[in-house]
This record gives sequence, C-alpha cells and structure tokens, in this order.
Amino acid sequence: MEFTCLSKGGCFYMPPCHMLNVCGFRIQFDCPVDFSALSIFSPVPSDLDVLSDKEPSSHLGHGSLDLDNVSDETEKPLDVGYLIKAEPCYKIIKNLCLWNPSFTNIVLISSPMGMLGLPFLTREKGFSAKIYVTEATARLGKIMMDDLIAMHMEFKQFYGSEDDAISQWMRQEDLSLLHHKLREVAFGQDRADFGGWMPMYSAADVKDCMQKVETLRYGEETCYNGTLVIKAFSSGLEIGSCNWTINCPKRDIAYISSSIFFSSNAMDFDYLALQKETIIYSDFSSLAFMNDVENDTRVSLIDNTLLPLSSKEETLANLLSYPAETVEESEKLYFICSCAIQSVESGGSVLIPINRLGVNLQLLEQISASLDYSDLKVPIYFISSVAEELLTFANAIPEWLCRQRQHKLFSGEPMFTFVELLKENKLHVVPAIHSPKLLINWQEPCIVFCPHWSLRLGPVVHLLRRWCGDPSSLLVLEKGLDVELSLLPFKPMSMKVLQCSFQSGIKQEKVRPLLKVLQPKIVVLPENLSRLINTNTESFTVFTYSEGKSLHVPNLKDSSELEIASDSAMSFCWRKLHQGNINITRLKGELSLNCGKFKLFSENTQVAMYQRPLVHWGQPNLEKLLTVLSKMGIEGSVQQEMSDAEPNDVHVIHIHGLTKGVIEIQESRTIISVVDKTLSAQIFNALDSVMDGV
Repeated sequence: MEFTCLSKGGCFYMPPCHMLNVCGFRIQFDCPVDFSALSIFSPVPSDLDVLSDKEPSSHLGHGSLDLDNVSDETEKPLDVGYLIKAEPCYKIIKNLCLWNPSFTNIVLISSPMGMLGLPFLTREKGFSAKIYVTEATARLGKIMMDDLIAMHMEFKQFYGSEDDAISQWMRQEDLSLLHHKLREVAFGQDRADFGGWMPMYSAADVKDCMQKVETLRYGEETCYNGTLVIKAFSSGLEIGSCNWTINCPKRDIAYISSSIFFSSNAMDFDYLALQKETIIYSDFSSLAFMNDVENDTRVSLIDNTLLPLSSKEETLANLLSYPAETVEESEKLYFICSCAIQSVESGGSVLIPINRLGVNLQLLEQISASLDYSDLKVPIYFISSVAEELLTFANAIPEWLCRQRQHKLFSGEPMFTFVELLKENKLHVVPAIHSPKLLINWQEPCIVFCPHWSLRLGPVVHLLRRWCGDPSSLLVLEKGLDVELSLLPFKPMSMKVLQCSFQSGIKQEKVRPLLKVLQPKIVVLPENLSRLINTNTESFTVFTYSEGKSLHVPNLKDSSELEIASDSAMSFCWRKLHQGNINITRLKGELSLNCGKFKLFSENTQVAMYQRPLVHWGQPNLEKLLTVLSKMGIEGSVQQEMSDAEPNDVHVIHIHGLTKGVIEIQESRTIISVVDKTLSAQIFNALDSVMDGV
C-alpha cells in the first residue's frame, strides 16, 4: 500500500486531500477548493468609478515577471488598489495537478466541502474514475455548487464572458504588479502553486460530474471491480459527512476524516464501525488546535503520553462519550447570540456569512429564542439562491440526522425551529439581494444569514458595504480567513467583527483513546500528530506522513484466503511432502474474485483420482534415485569427475543399457536426455517418487 498526502487542508472549508494505491487501484480522497485564496480578488465593484480608482499601476511600474527579485521593503502598505479586479479563478490542490486523472480509479468524498472541486476534476480529459459519496452529501454538494455558480455569475455579468478567464489577470505584466502578500496567497510560500488556478466550472460541468457519482447510504456495501469492498459511516461533522472502510484481499483499511463524536444535527460519529487492521488518520483539526494553544501562553499543552488510560474498553468508551465538546459549543453559540442581541438593541444589524448548514440551523434556533426572550421584533433574513432548497432538504432527511432531531419528528414536533419561524413570518427566505420580496419586507435593524464565507462572493459583499461604517452592526466570521486581507475592500471598517471557531474534528485528548478502542495493527498518522502516540507502549505500529511525500506501508498478510466449494474439496488428491508433516494438493476449477474474496468453484468435468504432478521443487537425493531406477530395471551411475566447464552444484547420472541416456541435475532444474520416450517416462516417474511436487 502506498499513501500520498496531496494536501493537509486548512480548515472546515478546505478538507485534506490524499491519494492511496492499494491492490493495484488508485483511490483519491476528497477534492476541495481553497476559497481563502479568493481574498486576492476584489469583489464586484459597486459602480464603474470604483473600478478605475486606485489602479495597481499607481504602485508599481510595469515590467517582466520576476517573483524572486521584487523586494518587500520597496512596496507600499497593502491597500484595496492592489486587489485583482477581474473575474476570479479558483485554487485547487497544487499537488493534484501533478497526477494524471486518467489513472485514478476511485474518488471517495467525505464531506460536502470536499466535493466542491469535483467538476474541475471530472472535466479533465481522460477522467473515468468511479465517484462514491453518501446520498445526503451528494445532494448538499450539488446545492452548494449551484449556489457557487450563481454567485460567480455576478462577476461574469460585470466583466463580460471570456473563453479563458485566467488570461484576464495572469498576464505577465499584471502578475509582476502583485503585492508580496497577494503573491504569497496566489503562488504559495514556495511560489509553486501557479498551476492550481482554474476558471469557474459551468452548470453543464456540474451536471456531467453528478452523472459520474454513485450514492451510498451509511453502512451500505459497494464492490469495485470485485476486489474492493467500500462502505461509508457517519463522521458527525456535517449532515451526510462520512468516514470510509475499504476491504481488499490482503488488507482492511479504515479512513478517518474530520469527525465529531456528538452533533446537534448530523448523525453521531460511528467510530466502532472503523475497527480495521489499518487506520489512515486524516483529521488535522487537532493540529490547528495545538497551534492555537502554542500561540497562547496562558494555556498549557496536554501531554497525552502521561494521560492515565485504563485497559478496560468501557473506560475508554466513557472517555470518548464525555460530551465536553457539546457544552463548549453551546457556550460559544450562546456568546454569539448575546453579541447579536446587543447589536440589534443598539440599533445595528448582524451579518452572518457562515457556510455551515448545521451551524446556521443552530444559530437560527438560538438567536430566535434570544429575540423572543428579549421581546425584540427583529426580522431574520436568509438570502441565497438556494436558501429555500437548503431548508427543504434539511427538513426532508430525518434518517441522516441525530437522534434528538429524529425524536422530535416521532413526537410530532418540527425537527427544526425554522419551520415555525417561517409560519410566523419571523424568518424571510429570499433568493437574492435584489429580490422584490426582500425589498418589500426589508427592515433594519435585522439579522442576515447569507453566503459567502470568503467575503468576495454573494449577498455578503453588498450588505457589508452597507453596514461597514456602522459601529453598532456586527459581522460574525469563522476562523480560517486572513481577516485583514478579507476586510480590505470594506475599509475603513467601523463595524464590529466577531471571529470564532466551531468544532471541526476530534480533540487531541481523544486521539489515543479512540485508537485504543479501535485496536488497529497499523496506524498512518500526520507527522506533526505522531507525538501524541507513544509507539513504545502502544500495541500498533505507527507510520507518519507529510504533505507531498509518498509513504509505503507493508502488508500484514503474505497470502490471501480462498473459499473452496465443498464438492471440489471432496475430490482433492492429497500428497504428503517428504520434508515436514505437510499434505499438499493441486487445485482445479474456476477461480472467482468477488467482494474482495477469492472463491474456487468446481468445473463440470470429472476430476481424476490421480493427478500427475506438474511442478516439483528441491533437488533429488542421488542414492534414492539410483535405487528407484534399479528397481525399475534401469541401471545408472553418477559421473565421478566434473569438467571445468560444469559448476560444482551440477550432478550427472549416465543411464546404461541398450538405450543410453543422461540425467543432468542442476540447482533449479533437472534435464532428462533420452531418445526412447518410454524410458524417459520411467525416469520421470522415478524422479517424481523422490521429489516433492504437486
């Protein structure tokens, strides 16, 4: 098995991407888009005067592209004039561009965010891989891709349609004008990400992509090429998000993506289904938490090597089921709601551009309850081209939701609060900022949920321009963005900004207990996370990986199991080996590989009771061979003197009589040289009787 980390991701909106070679098949995990890179582009200008204001040429002169020789010291401070004013392109995984898509056999999608880059991949020439994704993720991912296309259309309408969108801003003279901070985002710190930029896909690309997708339910089994058995199990991260298990003839693999043990919306993390001999751990959220802790001197880093763990599985399970994260998330949501209430009480509005369906549903419930408690008549707007479709989708998939939501359904209650809010006209769902329904019902102060998280697309751009100068208004952002760069087009910024992080994976203190419960034999861990595992005390072997490098993981099984039909087993002719107490036989039948298991079915032809051996091994004992030949009436003698041309490990037996012959015994083969076919057959039978064969 060979494992390659193409990208360790960055946050919830950009999950990791990997490539796995197993049993001769290439499997790709997820295909995300780096939306944080959109910050180098300017939002659609509000008027033509803004477009001509502060051109980049006023900061730097034109010249040839020399990214290495531009000095940061000679540049002026970054301002809005440096942002690229053109139709944006989208940044995918740079290392993915180095792999030929025609050689990929399978793509496994773990979350809706890991699906947004798929149309870039499926439109590549030669792509023919099978794409597996859960039903809920496929539906949610399709909705998000349609919304992305709708938001991008605003750029096309402003700048006009171009056959090659990249040519608008990636001209050599324009790239040389980029500020060094923008160059770092565009090309990476090593300036090697140039090939990762792609023009936006079309609705036809999305339709073609979805035709290549095969959907699965949790726990449903699918078999690829008769060899790989693939299943999806809930990860708890988002509605429809999953982890994967792959069973093949010589290895059982569990792939753990970002997971949450307890979710307020999605089905809980089904970690017991991941008890496989090999685990690929791809949850990088604990590393992000470690970086935050290391940057905060007030918090001490937990040393998990000293964490006392009981060997009892019940104790480990209790540690995993301890809902500390749920309490922490509830307190976080309560704090956001309290800040929102303070803003509207002071006459300001609240803008929430968070692209997590689960988090938005929770905030909607908490904020509406807080408004009722405070007796505030403040409207809530959900502005998106797919807002109505999203809410309908969430209310129609109880089998993908957590038990608490399902219990509400069985009790006759609405699963989500937005159902009642819509009936009471407290929540207004509109497709666009210029919708007549919104213009008629618009009222300030208000609370608005809308895309896009990057602050470059969608209704958030127009609303942020409207409220950025209001010190009473509040902008709620999720971590993962460069706030200074993202808010650059909206400066001067008087609006309050609340940046928060939501749970996006397994906490670091639960990594070791989880692995102890799963009891794998091999664990493949990120290099920076391996310090959480003390390999001297654990019962499994740890292999570490890093971004851009391939890791070879040896097989635990040297052979494969074979299921044999009972009628074939009854007809075996067993032969006992001369060396060791082992019986051996030759198989004859139809070999089948199905669902990762080899099976041997009997043929219709009758099997003979005695089968002449086809393969022999080892060297015959010369004395025994001469004795057997003598009993057959064949006299022979071993050549006493060896010529210089013959090696020392070659023995020659001369056959005497009316018909002469030679038996040459070499290290790897025995040659019978006789003119008479009958005598040749007799000599073969003599060799067969003194050698192991089948």
